[in-house]
Amino acid sequence: MKILITGAAGFIGFHLCRKLLNLNYEVLGIDNINNYYEKSLKENRLKIIGDLKNSKSYWKFHKISLEKNYSLEKLFNSFKPDVVVNLAAQAGVRYSLKQPNKYIQSNIAGFGNLLECCRSNKIKHLIYASSSSVYGGNKEFPFKESNGVNHPVSLYAATKRSNELMAHTYSHLYDLPTTGLRFFTVYGPWGRPDMAYFIFTKSIINETPIKIFNNGNMQRDFTYIDDVIDAIIRLIDKIPLKNSNFNFINPNPSSSWAPYKIFNLGNASPVKLMHFIEEIEKALDKKAIKIFMPIQPGDVEGTEANIDSLYSWIGFKPKTSLKDGIEKFVNWYKDYYY
Repeated sequence: MKILITGAAGFIGFHLCRKLLNLNYEVLGIDNINNYYEKSLKENRLKIIGDLKNSKSYWKFHKISLEKNYSLEKLFNSFKPDVVVNLAAQAGVRYSLKQPNKYIQSNIAGFGNLLECCRSNKIKHLIYASSSSVYGGNKEFPFKESNGVNHPVSLYAATKRSNELMAHTYSHLYDLPTTGLRFFTVYGPWGRPDMAYFIFTKSIINETPIKIFNNGNMQRDFTYIDDVIDAIIRLIDKIPLKNSNFNFINPNPSSSWAPYKIFNLGNASPVKLMHFIEEIEKALDKKAIKIFMPIQPGDVEGTEANIDSLYSWIGFKPKTSLKDGIEKFVNWYKDYYY
């Protein structure tokens, strides 16, 4: 099977490419290697992926942006993928307050180009990254895919919700099977330096203060990267079908009469931010210097995933405890940076 991975040099894309190559898939990766965070980390990820290539696996990488429609079409026509996993996006909630146009260009215009390529090349399955941020101001925990998601509190969240709606349109009009994944705070080795756990670890080691927003009254459903990759691998062959029993009177927004699915992908075990910091302190055997701050625009106080639908669909359950996940990340961080 030929699989095209967008955002291949990113955190999740890197781990997915590694796993697929180990399973002897043919993989084409693309990424624009932007400067949102240190390029060297992305380049080192790509080097590791390239070192994995063997006689049974196929790996090629191209540096392009989804916004470059002509280049994208050429790649599709030459590689002819069976499945596409879209992990390319301008990430980050707070950065969307400073650079909104980057999100509109990458996450909406770029995703539109990708959908067109999938349609014209009759892709068997498009899996794409959404986000738990689409739940916005929702206060009903845990978050279920059947909840309303029409009140985003950041432009980043709005672009991810737009992706879900755009995907549904293509599923309906062109019978393109699509699966959207609402990721819940993915963490682990080779992660994104803009994420809180990364910043906390660096600051604790360097004995500089960490900013704790909303005065620490936050909770997140932290999901370890290996569990995320396990779910994506299982989903590749689990292609959505048309649902002739779809209830048009009382519709479930996570499914459709079209070949379309939306799933939460989280740990289903929310953790208070202060406990999360304590686990990093334990792994480092060092205390943090804490500065408590008010909540930031675009932030939400809590997330918690209900993953019953994903379990019913592919039998997925997360396996990694927070303690084990943090220890693995901290060990990698110290090895990579020190």
